[in-house]
Amino acid sequence: MAQKPKVDPHVGRLGYLQALVTEFQATESQDAKEQVLANLANFAYDPSNYQYLRQLQVLDLFLDSLSEENETLVEFAIGGLCNLCSDRANKEHILQTGGVPLIIDCLSSPNEETVLSAVTTIMYLSSPGSSSHPELTAMPVVQCMVRFSLSANARLRNLAQIFLEDFCSPSQVAEARSWRAHSALGIPLPRTEAPQQP
Repeated sequence: MAQKPKVDPHVGRLGYLQALVTEFQATESQDAKEQVLANLANFAYDPSNYQYLRQLQVLDLFLDSLSEENETLVEFAIGGLCNLCSDRANKEHILQTGGVPLIIDCLSSPNEETVLSAVTTIMYLSSPGSSSHPELTAMPVVQCMVRFSLSANARLRNLAQIFLEDFCSPSQVAEARSWRAHSALGIPLPRTEAPQQP
């Protein structure tokens, strides 16, 4: 298990976050990287940290981590982006730096939490007030959401239904449902944990 970064208790929040970023960049241990990225994703939940996280380029670190082969790193990275993108400046950074295709790629993850965070992030990025980004509601995304809306997983089904109702036009949804050759059919549904037997 990774040790806590060595930080003078008087350096404050920015110093602590800087130590986390430095540890993430310096360590070769996958376990340490996972722990640090999980910590950064948790700090991303608090709006008082947004300025520091932007200053330390943590949004870019999260975006870069979406391309990792380690599914746990991807899960924590998309979770961090999901926590950050309700803020207008963070949302615009993600949209302007080409983050949308990386986030859309997370829809094909076998990890349920990664997919749920990706759907939620796409919804935050699609919200009113942001610049127009048609790739967020492109036909493959809408088809994927149609497929997710049929999932046995209630959380995924409900998020997908909200996306289809709130962010897509009725004609987009009808077109996605009518296509015979669903490009989203190749996207597997995420794994869910099997219920424990008593």
